[in-house]
Amino acid sequence: MVMIDTYPHPDTGEVSDSESIGASLTDPERFADVFHRHWDEIHRYVAARLGAEAAEDVGAETFTVAFRNRGKYDLTRPDARPWLYGIATNLIGQHRRVEKRRTQLLARTPAEGVSGSFADGSDARVTAELLGPRIASALKRLSAADRDLLLLIAWADLTYEEAAEALRVPMGTVRSRLHRIRKKIRRAFGNADPTRLQEEDR
Repeated sequence: MVMIDTYPHPDTGEVSDSESIGASLTDPERFADVFHRHWDEIHRYVAARLGAEAAEDVGAETFTVAFRNRGKYDLTRPDARPWLYGIATNLIGQHRRVEKRRTQLLARTPAEGVSGSFADGSDARVTAELLGPRIASALKRLSAADRDLLLLIAWADLTYEEAAEALRVPMGTVRSRLHRIRKKIRRAFGNADPTRLQEEDR
């Protein structure tokens, strides 16, 4: 296992993730570029789903798995975020009981008693904390696969294409599943859509 230090990394300029990953095949330390570029975002996403206690370990394991499998990465894709979110989603799937307990807790927590945001207050993203107990209750009723898809779009802010890449499913599957999920969420919120998923392409 290769340990990646978490010290601040200098600006890598215009170097893409694919360039860093490609370079890491002969110079493993170059993978640290990918770690420093995406750690905070992946960690926040895992924390939103599993809580802070599990986020450190699952986040670190995400990058460990990515490092071990970097030779299989499609270097034609400059942005590694969908790949990393796909790995994180698979690992989160091994902690469904933790996520279930967290969702149950959020469902019982008064909305006014919870604070925080997923991406520094960005209005384009939403979290369990901001959505409060009603969305937590709605999430509980979704299948694991539907919940993964919804949260990659609503919390990780992936496009439909990126979510399809992360989950390794066709775009048509993403669209049809999201349409079904939207109907369920809207019913729970009186025809309002708190996830702000748009009908048009993202």
